[in-house]
Amino acid sequence: MTPAVHTAAAPARTRQFGAKDVVLYPGAAGDLYQVSAGLVRVHTVDDDGFGATLRYIKPGGYFGEEALTGRQRRYFADAVTDSIVLAFDPRQLGAAELRALAVDLASAMDSMNRSLLRLAGKPLKARVAAELLELSDSALATRSAEGVATIRMTHDELAAAVGSVRETVTKVIGELVRAGALKAGYAKLTIRDARLLAQIAGP
Repeated sequence: MTPAVHTAAAPARTRQFGAKDVVLYPGAAGDLYQVSAGLVRVHTVDDDGFGATLRYIKPGGYFGEEALTGRQRRYFADAVTDSIVLAFDPRQLGAAELRALAVDLASAMDSMNRSLLRLAGKPLKARVAAELLELSDSALATRSAEGVATIRMTHDELAAAVGSVRETVTKVIGELVRAGALKAGYAKLTIRDARLLAQIAGP
C-alpha cells in the first residue's frame, strides 16, 4: 500500500487502520480527515441495527467535514481495507486546501445523493450493480493485465453496503452471473461486462 504524498500546508497527523477497524464513531466533531491510502466507508446504523452505506472515500478524499461547522457527527467511518488516514485541524487549512476540500465535498455530496436515491427507489439489482462499479477502482479491487476488475468482497459485506441481506444479494449475484455481467468466486466478484453492469445500474 503506497500512501499518497501529503503536500498541504496544514500539518497532518498520520493514523493507520487495519481492515474493518472503526475510524470514527458518531459524536462530537473534531478533526478533518483525508484518506491517504486504502478505502474508508461512511455508513449509518439505525436503532434496529439496519445499516446503509452513505459513501466510500478513496485516496485523496476527505471526510469528517462536520469539523468545519461544529455539528455532531451522525455516522460511522470504517476502514474497508488497510488504510492510512491523515487528520487535520480545519482551522489551519489554507486557501488552496479549502478549495480542494470544497471540490471534493461537492463530488461526495453528488455521490451520496445518488446512493440514497438508489436505496430509496432503485431495485436491488441496480443497487448491487452500481455498488460494484463504484468499488471497481478502489483498494478492494485488483485488475488483470487485460484490465478486468475483481472485487474482493463477501456476499455479507455487499449486502450490508446496499441495505439488504445476504440471501437476497446472493440471488441477485446469481442473476448477474447468468446475464454475463459478473463471474463469482469465493469472496470475490469479477466484472465480466462493465457496460452491461452500467446499464443495469442505471443513471
